[in-house]
Amino acid sequence: MTEFPADEQAFLRDLVKGSRQKHHHVKWTDRDGSERVTVLAQTEIVRLNTIAHRLGISKVELMRQAAHIPVAK
Repeated sequence: MTEFPADEQAFLRDLVKGSRQKHHHVKWTDRDGSERVTVLAQTEIVRLNTIAHRLGISKVELMRQAAHIPVAK
């Protein structure tokens, strides 16, 4: 096995871990009207559901609203 620096080991380990998890597909419409599909890991979908539930809106609506959040500089 090849020896990797610690940061590369962590990166590669996270890639493998992520590929073993169940992924969730959320279909939503972007602010320009484009249809989008976002693939989320289990931890991400739980957090998205929590936020949507707190706001009383759907995941799809939350993603649409999130598209209007300005990109951090």
